[in-house]
Amino acid sequence: MAGTVTARTSMPPSAGPRPMPAVTSESAGVKWLLIAIALLFIGLVLILPLITVFTQAFKKGAEVYFAAITEKEALSAIRLTLITAIIAVPLNTLFGVAAAWAIAKFSFRGKQLLTTLIDLPFAISPVISGLIFVLLFGAQGWFGPYLIEHGVPIIFALPGIVIATMFVTFPFVARELIPLMQAQGSQEEEAAVSLGAGGWTVFWRVTLPNIKWGLLYGIILCNARAMGEFGAVSVVSGHIRGETNTMPLHVEILYNEYQFAASFAVASLLVLLALVTLIVKSIVERKQHQAAVQPAVQTVSGE
Repeated sequence: MAGTVTARTSMPPSAGPRPMPAVTSESAGVKWLLIAIALLFIGLVLILPLITVFTQAFKKGAEVYFAAITEKEALSAIRLTLITAIIAVPLNTLFGVAAAWAIAKFSFRGKQLLTTLIDLPFAISPVISGLIFVLLFGAQGWFGPYLIEHGVPIIFALPGIVIATMFVTFPFVARELIPLMQAQGSQEEEAAVSLGAGGWTVFWRVTLPNIKWGLLYGIILCNARAMGEFGAVSVVSGHIRGETNTMPLHVEILYNEYQFAASFAVASLLVLLALVTLIVKSIVERKQHQAAVQPAVQTVSGE
């Protein structure tokens, strides 16, 4: 008797795409609840304060608004803020690039200590850092009497404001570049050196093009913090109106004097600066993402 054998063929699990799990009504409800909570938080913490600032700034009319931001002391505060940022940001950029390049591309004794010191401003209150500079460069400090005797005042002058701002903001560029450089590795630099390229040539032709968007991102964050710094600058500035007041300090003085419309008018300039920073930051993030995705796309298309 001949038997009939029925063969059952089955497709292995890896042979085809697995179906996506069905989205239940419960998970969809959780998703929309989380979105609603996030939007509510953003509205209360970000949108509402921004609206309040501009509402209060124009509460007494456009004439009062423009008079407040064109006042002599306000213009002095704006000028001092810009000068501080123009000095502090490039110096912090040079330090950040050098520190990130050393940490990510080389091995040396004290590397972990340098990495820890870069994070120090994040761990110290800006007010405490301002007090440290007063103890160092004040009239009764370690170096203050000597510097004052030779006509180089630090505290209650522009140099102290710049130094305090640099201390608070110097981690931003380095902290943005270190993980980026570590992820890229050092193979391209080593290949350039093996072909006879010098150190500066390697940096300008190989390293800098690979980090340009991350570098710009760090500079934007550093500049935003430099212009908005309050704690450390408040300690070392002395609050001398028309001389050592930056924009945040000028806003505080106007508010304490019950000049609410004027204080919110100057504050609106800082808000506009923050909005511009966010827009530029978003553009840079998109460019950085495109720069990171493009090599992978080229590799796949080449295969």
